Amino acid sequence: MDNEKQLTEKESLELITQMINKAKDACHDTGVTTIMWGAVIICCSLVRFAELHFDFRLPFDIYLLTFLAVIPQIYFNVREKKRRKVKTYDEQFMDSLWTAFGISIALLIYINSLLYKEWDVVNDQYVAMTGKGGFKLYEYTASFFLLLYGMPTFVTGMTMKFKPMFWGGLLCWACCLLSLYTPVKTDLLLIALSAAGAWLIPGIIMEKDYQMAKKQLVQPHV
Repeated sequence: MDNEKQLTEKESLELITQMINKAKDACHDTGVTTIMWGAVIICCSLVRFAELHFDFRLPFDIYLLTFLAVIPQIYFNVREKKRRKVKTYDEQFMDSLWTAFGISIALLIYINSLLYKEWDVVNDQYVAMTGKGGFKLYEYTASFFLLLYGMPTFVTGMTMKFKPMFWGGLLCWACCLLSLYTPVKTDLLLIALSAAGAWLIPGIIMEKDYQMAKKQLVQPHV
């Protein structure tokens, strides 16, 4: 009887540990960073939407918040690196995937800035010569970002068997296709929706599961 009880306690402890690891692996450690990035992207998109809809401009670019968010991201990464002694293959893969995603987003922003400078000159000349409306490159920018948003989110959901991120990745791609046929203001709402579905909501679920599993782990077993 005692052996069965000890075995049950051991199995329970292993199960709870697996729950914590699953919650952590879904986004490196807990859902904190996912919640943070989801909230930042939603905030930036909605503020930019308000600027266009109500015809006002802030004295600074709201998307600078994404750079400020890097500071707590670095803190969380350093803290996690100190806590972990050895990384599993899945953890290394996830780190590499999201690092590549961050670099890709930065490069896309840089490429877009160069394209705007070159294209605006050509577009103005075309309009002056033909009297017709030119091609508005910025109307398709959101589609490229949503395309990238879906990739690491979908892969993370598939790899970690975490359905909220799996569906979040699909949502990003669906909004990507939809943004090809919607005006810029609607595109910003689609970005906010995608950030909520891909990061904010999954992050809240991960953080809740992580804290619950952690609480069960420290509770004494009878």
